[in-house]
Amino acid sequence: MKLRFALIISTFLLFSFSATEPLRVFLIGDSTMADKIPVDFPETGWGMPFAKLFNEAVEVQNHAYNGRSTKSFRREGRWAKVQAQLKKGDYVFIQFGHNDAKASDTSRFTPAQTDFRANLIRYVKDTRAAGATPILLTPTQRRKFDSTEVFVDQHADYPSVVREVAAQEKVMLIDVEKASKAIIQQEGPEGAKKLFLHYPSGIFKKFMKGVADDTHFSPYGATRMANLVADALNNSTEHLKSFLKKSAYTQKYTFELPNVAGTAFKKDTFNIVQYGAKSSVATLNTGAIQQAIQVANQQGGGVVLIPAGFWISGPITLLSNVNLHVAQGAVLQFSSNPKDYPLVRTNWEGVDAIRAQSPISALKARNIAITGFGIIDGAGEAWRPVKKGKLTPGEWDKLVRSGGVLDGKKETWYPTAGALKASTMDQPGVVAAGFTEANTEEIKEFVRPNMISLRECEQVLLEGVTFQNSPAWNVHPLLCKHLTVENITVKNPWYAQNGDGIDIESCEYVSVRNSRFDVGDDGICIKSGKDAEGRKRGRPSAHILIENCVVFHGHGGVVVGSEMSGGVHDLFVSNCQFLGTDVGLRFKTARGRGGVVENVYIRDISMKNIAGEAILFDMYYQGKDPVATFGNGGETPKIELLPVNEGTPQFKNIYVENVVAKGAETGLLIRGLPEMPIHHIQLNNLDIESVQGYRVIEAKDITINQAKFTETGKKKSELYHVKNWKLN
Repeated sequence: MKLRFALIISTFLLFSFSATEPLRVFLIGDSTMADKIPVDFPETGWGMPFAKLFNEAVEVQNHAYNGRSTKSFRREGRWAKVQAQLKKGDYVFIQFGHNDAKASDTSRFTPAQTDFRANLIRYVKDTRAAGATPILLTPTQRRKFDSTEVFVDQHADYPSVVREVAAQEKVMLIDVEKASKAIIQQEGPEGAKKLFLHYPSGIFKKFMKGVADDTHFSPYGATRMANLVADALNNSTEHLKSFLKKSAYTQKYTFELPNVAGTAFKKDTFNIVQYGAKSSVATLNTGAIQQAIQVANQQGGGVVLIPAGFWISGPITLLSNVNLHVAQGAVLQFSSNPKDYPLVRTNWEGVDAIRAQSPISALKARNIAITGFGIIDGAGEAWRPVKKGKLTPGEWDKLVRSGGVLDGKKETWYPTAGALKASTMDQPGVVAAGFTEANTEEIKEFVRPNMISLRECEQVLLEGVTFQNSPAWNVHPLLCKHLTVENITVKNPWYAQNGDGIDIESCEYVSVRNSRFDVGDDGICIKSGKDAEGRKRGRPSAHILIENCVVFHGHGGVVVGSEMSGGVHDLFVSNCQFLGTDVGLRFKTARGRGGVVENVYIRDISMKNIAGEAILFDMYYQGKDPVATFGNGGETPKIELLPVNEGTPQFKNIYVENVVAKGAETGLLIRGLPEMPIHHIQLNNLDIESVQGYRVIEAKDITINQAKFTETGKKKSELYHVKNWKLN
């Protein structure tokens, strides 16, 4: 009996010890995988971010080392140190090839078909002999293109030998060479530079003279490589994949979240005062600011400083490698005189149009920023029409006495007769409607600009600044890639028509974090072009992360649409608060848009005093205010079945969880089309107080788990033409 009891205790202790031991992963290879010391920054081996992609039950030991081949790694005793630790259940990731190919260095060179092959087999057998699991990886590709921009392979037979050994020894293969080549080719000669160490002089201590290294990775490039390794592992049958770290979004792993490339600037500073700028209520500093930007750009980039003071300017253009820094205590005030703004061809609400030039614009710029803790003011009061119903009687009288003209009903104020005239036109300023720079001049005040217009730019940073009082939309990135928005404040009067906060249109890889919006229209809005023009463009907004943001006022908190004809996918939203918006989560579209909104993940949302719907999916957007406060909305659309065509939009595969809303007219409104119901929507853990709990029309495959709808009115929840409705 004592012996049996002792066996039970020892077995229990054995399993208790095993359960607490970490699962170990060993990385062996060369500099592309290796850990780096702080002084090496920004050089990053992909093994560094890879270690962060596992949960706490995994210990990753990175033994990869700069310049090592399959031969030198073993001869220097590095493999012996790993081998001595190996035990059953461990994993060894093996990646060599870069240095094995160095024929001029006998200490490292190993011919691909002979010594390299034999060394790989030996690493595999040694690993298995210890009870561990080997995983072979082909080497990462280098960035090299010929004069015709065709990718040039530099690895000869080494990747194919790795593949052959993996097949022969029945070892899992992660084909990094193939996957990294696809990424580099997709990015192209210029875009692929951000994967590697391509920086001008004067930024990083180790590379003060600049660096152009097409082998070693930037932090962004290393993360891309680590993510592709994790993705391959996740698609395998290896036990290790069960330890990959889940993100806050329960449907996604950490490696699947958007990966946004950052910016880096020379420390050289170009103070606008040195170029003739004066802090004054009367001096127009457009030329001085633009000259500072141009000089900075010509000298390889740097910081253009707007120091503390009051600086008036006309429209300026940002150029590559320039950080426009608006210092604390600085107000960059844009001119209120429309004559200072030339007409330009641009894009408005998803279509090509003639508009007044934006106060700040950039076209096809790379590595740009607007930073600081100052204020940028767009003089929106000189441009915006104002509705009488949105002002107090005293405010209205003051506005009318200031000048401008009223419409026939005396209900809307316009800054000029030209703006009033344009309000009666069909598609004023739209190129497709026949407008040119010449015939648009008369109505310039109507074609008011977005304040910040960034078109086809890459690696953009907006940080710290207050953007306020825009003529139309406040911040408008269009067709941009790798946009970081951090800790900004966006403000407009609550009555500002088209006074959106930020409109992210047809952009990819975007991070919006820790920012505040208090505006007259939608707060944080995702778009991708309008109707046929948007579908022809075919550029979705994708891989977007919105976290820790507050919207104090606006038509919607986080909004998708209504111009979403190019599609929206892989949108992640978490930990946001909407306090007094008309709608909370607002998805809007209409027939004729086309486009698909899918793979949307939203969690941890708090709302208060929502005038309309807390959560809205609507395919009958009418281009009017979402709440009938001023007689502008509230119309019931006519629901009829029409044929499906390219203009039929879709909302599908949307996941929302952990939403608390205190006070709304309707908790949940889903309103699809008879020919295209809104489908595959999953909502978990809702706690919503509203007049009406939910109203669902033309939908299918709607699942709601752990929902509490507290109805404060007499109108009961409704379902109309809904299939596969599950409310648990």
